[in-house]
Amino acid sequence: MNADYQDYKHVDLTEKIIKTFYNVYNTLGYGFLEKVYENAMVIELSKYSLKCSAQVPIRVLYDGRVVGEYFADIIVDDKVIVEIKAAKSLLKEYEAQLLNYLKATKIEVGLLLNFGVHPEVKRKAFDNRRK
Repeated sequence: MNADYQDYKHVDLTEKIIKTFYNVYNTLGYGFLEKVYENAMVIELSKYSLKCSAQVPIRVLYDGRVVGEYFADIIVDDKVIVEIKAAKSLLKEYEAQLLNYLKATKIEVGLLLNFGVHPEVKRKAFDNRRK
């Protein structure tokens, strides 16, 4: 692990989430719907006594009015948004989606987890000072 990685926000928490992702992936493999992986992740994360909320509404505001509502797959300890995909590969659009979730909330760290043929993890951050 490089020194820069240690400076990431919530590094201990994201490491637990990533470990959980690989545990679920190694147990279930690929080919299920995203909801199956989401449910398994919540069960596995609870083993760490982490607070997990699934399908959390995220409101998008414009000029003080709600213009849209999305749902984060999982929010862990009110610090990390976990977005789950079960796709052939991660697309830039998925990364943009997660980044927008971070922009729309007070949460600064997000993980994009792909339960595809090959497991993939992407980490995104958006500092609250920029919001």
